Amino acid sequence: MQGGETFYAVDSGNGLRRASGDPFTGLSAGAAVPGGLASVTVLAPVRPSKIVCVGLNYKDHAGEVGKALPAEPLLFIKPTSAVIGPGEPIRRPPGVGRVDHEAELGLVIGRPAHRVPASRAWDYILGLTCVNDVTARDLQKKESQYTRCKGFDTFAPIGPCIATGLDATPRAVEGWVNGQKRQGSSTKHLIFPIEHLVEFITFVMTLEPGDIISTGTPEGIGPIVAGDSVTIKVEGVGELTNPVVDET
Repeated sequence: MQGGETFYAVDSGNGLRRASGDPFTGLSAGAAVPGGLASVTVLAPVRPSKIVCVGLNYKDHAGEVGKALPAEPLLFIKPTSAVIGPGEPIRRPPGVGRVDHEAELGLVIGRPAHRVPASRAWDYILGLTCVNDVTARDLQKKESQYTRCKGFDTFAPIGPCIATGLDATPRAVEGWVNGQKRQGSSTKHLIFPIEHLVEFITFVMTLEPGDIISTGTPEGIGPIVAGDSVTIKVEGVGELTNPVVDET
């Protein structure tokens, strides 16, 4: 966003350029954005109809929370109302207790996907993004369902972009708080790999353009409090940073 106007932009390594069209039907790069990245406010790159998250998809994370490895992907959904973009504050709701960061790789779906075989999964993935699966941990421990503890407003930061032209090459996934690394792993350690997730999820539900599959978090989850700055890093994608505030 620049000067109150919202638009798509592309960066192919030669600076930020204003784009016409949309990511799902095609973007055409135009004139350079005056002032470049420093002159714009970066918003969430998509507004998904749903974010389908995968729980316990790293062995080390399952171990740290004391849960058995799942026999098949454990799914839950975050609502669109939870989505925020880079720089927007994560708001800790009053009275919920501990709130945690969870660094994740997100898959952005590019076209309607229904019962997609694993062998064709990448035909339906537009690109990759960073996701912070913010979680009210004390609530999660009280309940068998994850809708409430994962679904608060601002609990789904995504961004800073949709990185396109990528493949299944293993990527580092990291979570940082106040400049200190708390999480660090690689997608090569996913229990259920990307292609399997696409097949499994689209057997259940149709994924629409802009929907996100959040592929799970590695070991190192931890609490965040007001005044913290949380950064999610995914190799080849970029960095997603959000401040933390208490909601009053």
